[in-house]
Amino acid sequence: MKVVGLVSGGKDSCFAMMKCLQYGHEVVALANLLPANDSVDELDSYMYQTVGHQIVVSYANCMGVPLRHDLSYNMTTGDEVEDMFILLKEVKKQIPSVTAVSSGAIASDYQRLRVENVCSRLGLISLAYLWKLDQSLLLQQMIETGIVAITVKVAAIGLDPSKHLGKEMSYLWSHLLKLNELYGSNVCGEGGEYETLTLDCPLFKYARIVLDEFQLVLHDSNSIAPVGILHPVSFHCEDKPKSDSVSDTNSNSNGFCLENMGSVIEVQSESLETVENKCHPSHSHVPLDLSQLETRKLHTSRTRKDNTFSISCWLQDSETSVDLKEDLKMILLKIESEVNEAGFSWENVVYIHLYISDMNMFGIANETYVNFITQEKCRFGVPSRSTIELPLSEAGLGRAYVEILVTNDQSKKVLHVQSISSWAPSCIGPYSQATLHKEILHMAGQLGFDPPTMTLCGGGPIGELEQALVNSEAIAKSFNCSIMTSAILFVIYCSKSTSKLDRISLQEKQNSFLNQTKRLLNPVFLYVLVPDLPKRAFVEVKPMLFVEDNNNTETEEVVNDLKYEENHFDSCFKPEKWHDECVQTCLVHDRICAVVLSITSENFNCFNVDNAEEKMGKVAKFCIYRLDKVLSQNYYSWDDVTNLRIYFPTSSNISHEKLSLMFKTRFDEFAETTKRLKICNEPIFNIVPVIGAGSCATSMDDIITCELLARKS
Repeated sequence: MKVVGLVSGGKDSCFAMMKCLQYGHEVVALANLLPANDSVDELDSYMYQTVGHQIVVSYANCMGVPLRHDLSYNMTTGDEVEDMFILLKEVKKQIPSVTAVSSGAIASDYQRLRVENVCSRLGLISLAYLWKLDQSLLLQQMIETGIVAITVKVAAIGLDPSKHLGKEMSYLWSHLLKLNELYGSNVCGEGGEYETLTLDCPLFKYARIVLDEFQLVLHDSNSIAPVGILHPVSFHCEDKPKSDSVSDTNSNSNGFCLENMGSVIEVQSESLETVENKCHPSHSHVPLDLSQLETRKLHTSRTRKDNTFSISCWLQDSETSVDLKEDLKMILLKIESEVNEAGFSWENVVYIHLYISDMNMFGIANETYVNFITQEKCRFGVPSRSTIELPLSEAGLGRAYVEILVTNDQSKKVLHVQSISSWAPSCIGPYSQATLHKEILHMAGQLGFDPPTMTLCGGGPIGELEQALVNSEAIAKSFNCSIMTSAILFVIYCSKSTSKLDRISLQEKQNSFLNQTKRLLNPVFLYVLVPDLPKRAFVEVKPMLFVEDNNNTETEEVVNDLKYEENHFDSCFKPEKWHDECVQTCLVHDRICAVVLSITSENFNCFNVDNAEEKMGKVAKFCIYRLDKVLSQNYYSWDDVTNLRIYFPTSSNISHEKLSLMFKTRFDEFAETTKRLKICNEPIFNIVPVIGAGSCATSMDDIITCELLARKS
């Protein structure tokens, strides 16, 4: 991509641009915001470094690329991005080929989110290649790759303006590591401990900066952490030997005239309202016209838990299906109306499962999706999402199928990183990496993407699985947990393009990866064989983790109010060994219960009924009563269930509609007999058609697989 580099003069923004080059991008311009008053060194901004701004204009000559800067920036309470918006809008206007913005954010969500906000409004991609990297290793890499940067501000315990201002990073490195050990200081200065000015680096192909004269200014004489600033008085650029190859590269591919190389262009601020109108046209709003739904055979299901529940919607008749776009639009309209009727909106949605019939239509599905779920509609963060291709048509369904998880409160914590980085795959759009709600971390489906390039890694299915697990672990660490110790449930989607040998290796790789450390929980595993995955991936991993809330005080009250009820399963089914072997259960502190129940072909044959439909009816009854046994033995009720998915292979030659009716009938009979459940018009489960499913990668050939999650409070 053609990249504009946000530069402040510090080491981080320079190294971030070096990483852009490493990953095959091209820096074609620089952008910088200067304080309106040139004599001011420090504005104490959370967003921008202003110390040393007098020298940044020379970066254009040193790198041979044009620099745009805005001279109007003033410190504004509560708003530090609009000048950047105007600046980058002008860069995009002058160099239309620019598609990405590089920034040096390492740990500051404040900076990252605001850069992403501006990029989103301008249709640009945020590149933050330093994001979440280990600061000690990062600083070492900067020094080793030839960045020569000096401190121009110090403001932390252990940093003395008289001793440490104007010193190079190579000189201060060991001292900064020591301060990190003693006081927890940020080695790269991310907490404002210090700021730097880059005088030379590999990007500076034409000249280096030489500081001729400077003044040390004591900004704050605090005895514990005095604040000092280095004010440049005079400097000059020292030319480097010319390189023909550099000149040729820049002149031919940067998208601007050779005579503009090294130029500094001042951007005159126009009113923000004018800029917004020019480059941020309003999105067409999808009107909620429920009359469109009346002619479609839309079906829904909903679990019964009051404060957290799932809603699913699908088109039952494939003959009335128009196309993916229209089917998905109708389904999202229906779900939106159901959510609104319950008194909620899209901002209450925690997670979305998007099932489509053809992954080749992913782009169209996404365009339709973003007309409903937007960041503007989701004030507390956009939901996390998993997108899978399913054999919907083979099951007699339309071309789309959606399941959402809804909560009645705003306590969710959303991790949505849109910047491309080395940390984990970015989510450029209205879906997030993970959402934490009431101690359950719902993670978006993870592919084997190499984060900095956003391409599938090599190594086939095994390589992709390992990278997907690494990506999952990076996301988990953001919530101070680990997939190796905190997992409740793993759902692993495998493309049908994986071979049986691949699946054996997948099982072994997952076991070895997750067994690197002692587990705190005993997670359940579900493997699902599907026609296709995004980007033609072999594997997609969807972990669910437990993140303990130490302030939780509700558990004891809930547990004490529940009583163990009669076990209806044992009175209906003669005990057999496989009745226990078919169930995986993960229980977390009497608060969360995850269950996977697998009916294999061998189990299926244990039901001595000749008629296939009657036998499937027996299986449905068995599944309901067996799940009920798990719930009741652990003091859960059906009102605690947040989702219940029932997977079936389309090769079983039973339609989705017929299987849904079987389970609905058996649930109604169960409710009538046991009084453990209220009979409702809508089912509390959703039937999911797949190629195959099972509790291990080597045998995804279950007749029926049930996935249930229940939680108290």
